Amino acid sequence: MRIAVTGMGCVTPCGNDVSTFWDTVVSGRSGIRRITRFETEGFDVDIAGELKEFDPTNNTQLNRKEARRAAPYVLYALAAAHEAVLQSQLLEAVGDPERVGCIVGTGIGALTTIEHETAVLNSRGPRRVNPLLVPSGTPEVAPSEIVRRYGFKGPSFGVSTACSSGTDAIISAARCIASGDADVVIAGGTESTVSRLAVATFSNLGALARSNGDPTRVSRPFDRDRSGFVMGEGAGILVLETLEHAQSRQAPILAVFCGYGQTTDAFHKTAPDPSGREATRAIRLAMRQAQVEPQDIAYVNAHGTSTQQNDPVETLVIKQALGDHAYKVPVSSTKSMTGHMIGAAGAVEAVAAVKAIETGCIPPTINHDEPDPECDLFYVPNEAIEAPVEVALSNSFAFGGHNSSLLFRAFRGPDRTDRFGSSA
Repeated sequence: MRIAVTGMGCVTPCGNDVSTFWDTVVSGRSGIRRITRFETEGFDVDIAGELKEFDPTNNTQLNRKEARRAAPYVLYALAAAHEAVLQSQLLEAVGDPERVGCIVGTGIGALTTIEHETAVLNSRGPRRVNPLLVPSGTPEVAPSEIVRRYGFKGPSFGVSTACSSGTDAIISAARCIASGDADVVIAGGTESTVSRLAVATFSNLGALARSNGDPTRVSRPFDRDRSGFVMGEGAGILVLETLEHAQSRQAPILAVFCGYGQTTDAFHKTAPDPSGREATRAIRLAMRQAQVEPQDIAYVNAHGTSTQQNDPVETLVIKQALGDHAYKVPVSSTKSMTGHMIGAAGAVEAVAAVKAIETGCIPPTINHDEPDPECDLFYVPNEAIEAPVEVALSNSFAFGGHNSSLLFRAFRGPDRTDRFGSSA
């Protein structure tokens, strides 16, 4: 099964559409600032990657009243999905709406809304709690709202696998298409994490970095002085469809989704397996499915969280999966600029991988100033580089030991056979 990427959309701390996001990250500009969403007095952490100037009625097809009632993570997904659907020209030639589905991942879903309604319960009593809290906040709400907006009637459900949620939603979409259950699936991840409860719990876990100066300098994946990740929020959505379906309706083909791997560490609730065995296997499974060799991979968008444990383990994993080529391939973490968007992270990073293929530009890992002996690959420090990218790998390694890897490659046209042996 050949699967085309025909549309992409995102809202991120680095911009509320794909073009702005991409221009920002390739310029090495961070979207991390002091938290404005709530008063941070008494908190150990006061920085995050918040969305900026996000209008909840823009691109969501909601009026002000509807937007006020919707959970933020749903609004983010609706906005990103609208951009992706428009680029894919899906509304102009949708074909059979029963053959169009939607799968969206989220790690913590409507936590911000639950926090708000809990405050209402405690201060104003049970009769003032939103009666639509549950049908507004469970993980399947974002995909169900997306298909409702457009009248798509194919398979629609949510995925929740912590920081791999967006990536796993894309993988689930590919399986749905490959099984013949749909021709087109809108897929990705969304997250609204900047809340008192979320920041407090991740901070108490010891996972978050604390600002001691410039917030834009705090997220520093693979750097010796990294001290934790920075919370981010947003959404990333891709439109996936069979190559034949995309070509039949003359849709724009941005890249080919050619392989994936999923494994589980079965090791620890939050820490990665230090051997990296199963994360390595996820990459190898993706390469086997895509029929690519290590030397074919021209860019790795790393999970790269900026934590003490994750970064050296991921470095080891890339070495084990790619062998000697690991020292030659550019590796970068866009989380150095967006922060960690949890369930949305893998989907937004998939957007970055496709853009690297499209543009021949590889975004940097900013704040990479002091090399760590355990992290000794080429992390594209501080400035983007130009290089042709035929195949790009994107990794997501989550709490709970969820390991997921995606491979995308350039589309070479229907009348050419590429070096991987197919006409895609």
